[in-house]
Amino acid sequence: MSRDLLPGVTGVLALANGAVLQGIGVGAVGEAVGEVCFNTAMTGYQEILTDPSYMAQIIAFTFPHVGNVGTNVEDLEQMSGSAETAARGAIFRDVPTKPANWRSDTGLETWMARRGVVGLAGVDTRALTRLIRELGMPHGVIAHHPEGKFDLDALIAKALAWGGLEGLDLAKDASCLQPFVYEEGLWTWPEGYAKAGQPKYEVVVLDYGVKRNILRSLTSVGARVTVVPASTSAEAILARKPDGVLLSNGPGDPAATGKYAVPEIRKLVESGTPVFGICLGHQMLSMALGARTVKMDQGHHGANHPVKDLTTGKVEIVSMNHGFTVDRDSLPKAVTETHVSLFDGTNAGIALTDRPVFSVQHHPEASPGPTDSLYLFERFATFMDAAK
Repeated sequence: MSRDLLPGVTGVLALANGAVLQGIGVGAVGEAVGEVCFNTAMTGYQEILTDPSYMAQIIAFTFPHVGNVGTNVEDLEQMSGSAETAARGAIFRDVPTKPANWRSDTGLETWMARRGVVGLAGVDTRALTRLIRELGMPHGVIAHHPEGKFDLDALIAKALAWGGLEGLDLAKDASCLQPFVYEEGLWTWPEGYAKAGQPKYEVVVLDYGVKRNILRSLTSVGARVTVVPASTSAEAILARKPDGVLLSNGPGDPAATGKYAVPEIRKLVESGTPVFGICLGHQMLSMALGARTVKMDQGHHGANHPVKDLTTGKVEIVSMNHGFTVDRDSLPKAVTETHVSLFDGTNAGIALTDRPVFSVQHHPEASPGPTDSLYLFERFATFMDAAK
């Protein structure tokens, strides 16, 4: 991690501690500041880079071969927007390979440049991963200049000056601006994405940065899905007479978003309406029930995390993407812990025993997978059936 620029360098990652990784710039030209995390997924890089939960973050992919399936217009997880409301940068061991997949319409590098995602390749991602594991997720600036012109001191100073994710309410920027109905179902080969059938349930989704596959998973169990902005009041939601409410994933500090979201979530719980929370939605539901959240050192980012369902004793392999966690010691007695991470013992799910309310920290809708937890949408449907 040299401070002297080497010949041929067109991309750098400058960290707040003064370390600099040098390599080959890919994707968009320019620079971006954010929290640097690593992701251990072996596939799904397009879905990862378009997940709003990664807003204000720079992702280091631990899998060395990225880009082989290219990109396409179907596998975007965010509803709209660019890298401003998703991952700001990407770091690779090797320069992204040329696409070799029948669904690809654009190579990864070209796609990143169009989206505004700054990339860095040709660096030791294992060393960076070890640094994050030992010291936590650092603040950094990723930069790409075709002629290799970088002011390293200025980049380090910018990384040092960035305040980080704690205290940031990013959901308001990742959320939709007005309500809309979503009608696309899950993808199957070779038909593609299904069309919504005759709805059995009316579900309102509070959009804190929702992923498309959450909405697809809901329509696939028979829901007519109405997505509403993060700041929507409980009264406005209940006026739609929903059979259930889903609290979506999203970026930022749950305590910051919770200042306006938690009181409304508490009203939804008290109404007796079935409530299902995912990721950020799980964290804020936990806060609404009396728990607190804390910042993690390295977070959980990947598609290979083992989680135990304490209600069944089964272990599921799941996708996770979070840098904050619910403090399991703060869970009140009325809340049952339903899931736990087998990596570090952190909380991964809760439920109320007297109301149809539950949530998980992981992503049961994970696209491209795994799908071990997809049954949770069926569980949500069962709760809605019982509440009718």
